[in-house]
Amino acid sequence: MKGPNLAELEVFAAVAAVRSFRKAAVERGVSASALSQTIRNLEERMGVRLLNRTTRSVAPTEAGERLLQRLRPALSEIAEAVDGVNDFRRKPTGTVRINAPAPAIEFVLAPMASAFLEAYPDVSLELISDAARIDIVDSGFDAGVRFGEELARDMIAVPLGGPLHYVVFGSPGYLERYGRPEKPDDLLRHRCIRQRFPGGTIFTWRFEKDGREVTITPEGPLTVNDGRQAVRGAADGIGLAWVLKDYARPAVDEGRLVPFLEDWCPQIPGWFLYYPSRRQMPSALRAFLDFMATRKGPRPVAFARG
Repeated sequence: MKGPNLAELEVFAAVAAVRSFRKAAVERGVSASALSQTIRNLEERMGVRLLNRTTRSVAPTEAGERLLQRLRPALSEIAEAVDGVNDFRRKPTGTVRINAPAPAIEFVLAPMASAFLEAYPDVSLELISDAARIDIVDSGFDAGVRFGEELARDMIAVPLGGPLHYVVFGSPGYLERYGRPEKPDDLLRHRCIRQRFPGGTIFTWRFEKDGREVTITPEGPLTVNDGRQAVRGAADGIGLAWVLKDYARPAVDEGRLVPFLEDWCPQIPGWFLYYPSRRQMPSALRAFLDFMATRKGPRPVAFARG
């Protein structure tokens, strides 16, 4: 019987990385049924089950996990070899896949996309919004964006954009009804709009003034997982929101939101774009890093967190 081909093995690694046929199908631009059929063909060729499937989850079997351990570095070597050929082309080519939180995409990456793609017409850019902590290599990304303290070890990091500023916002109607907080502790008596991280934890609100630090775990009737939803809830008078200024600026300009406690809300370090150190960097990623350098002048730094 004919053995497995490279395309089937790539599909298996992709599905195993995200533990979902649907997510892998979206990333590859094909149908989930097509990927499922490919995996069935692969399992028939190899004579062993590689993935356990239920209606809610997908996970490698013991045989599948053993195959993955050898397959991932081999596929990485093949990708690097193919990318190395691109160095002989006159122009960079390929796709840059970046995993980043929504605000980093909306306010930093997306605004530069048009100029980058115009400068490198043979390169495609894929921006995936995701706030969860993932292994970008196992998940098939070229780079990721996170805060500095969240970076995985042995990554190369480049500052992306300037510092960030979170501020508390409320609607004029809410402040008239419930009063205006004068200090962070007052927030404990207010209705707050909470944000939940993908891992399940609630986003805490952090304040600092004159050397004093205050951390608030908000309580309130509405919990969301996106800053834009928090802004909408605050503008509708549901409660107070602690969000990036960039998210709230349009509503503030329109008079639907009012900022306060700004003297307690210092700027915090901004995003880092990070990527694995490789012997041969894909030409498309190199083009993106070069483009960033011409716009912002960032200098890469190596992270080796213990």
